[in-house]
Amino acid sequence: MNINCLIVDDEPIARDIIKTYCGHLPYLHIVAASGNALEAKIILHQQKVDILFLDINMPVMDGVTFLKTLRNPPQVIFTTAYKEYALDAFDLAACDYLLKPFSLERFIVAVDKAIERLQITPGAPVENPEQKIEDFIFIKTDGKIFKIRHEDLLYAEASGNYTKIVTTQNTLLPAMTFSSFEELLPKTFFLRVHRSFIISKSKIDHIEGNRLFISKTEIPIGNNYRESFLKELGLM
Repeated sequence: MNINCLIVDDEPIARDIIKTYCGHLPYLHIVAASGNALEAKIILHQQKVDILFLDINMPVMDGVTFLKTLRNPPQVIFTTAYKEYALDAFDLAACDYLLKPFSLERFIVAVDKAIERLQITPGAPVENPEQKIEDFIFIKTDGKIFKIRHEDLLYAEASGNYTKIVTTQNTLLPAMTFSSFEELLPKTFFLRVHRSFIISKSKIDHIEGNRLFISKTEIPIGNNYRESFLKELGLM
């Protein structure tokens, strides 16, 4: 199966590099390469696009603003020289954030993340095109079963044989181990940042030293997790 890609970058050299990288992966099909966001918007209406490689600093409309205008965006991989937009990008549920200049290896990692979200095996047929990734989990506690949507989950904290789960609506304390809870979550959206904390990547407000903040809650970043955490954010 071909995975349709759209490249949006105002620098011709940058577009050529991505084209070359895509050429190493035969299942990637470039439907178009555009130099500005408005032209890209027209292409998205005309073509089915699975992965969008999107620059940020562009004339007329920057990449972050452009993504906000898309009602049903494809998987987005930002390609930029500016790391300060990383949190904005992940707040918009971007798949990955590549800092220029990036290697072929790093490019492939980003593409693999996008494919994981698309639930496509390159070269294999799709058994059920309408099948979607479940965006929720069920948790049993206090004699009740709660449905927790991924978008509502802020963070989770280990608490002995229990796990404290904090959502936008409430806090739950089910009798389940932290590792068991971690297995329920898609690694694309949730990150282990400390031996006792898992966080939602899109809910990070800001990072300060070895701490991150979610809804005014301070969460430590463990020394053993810091490097992988920053790599996931495209900051290393």
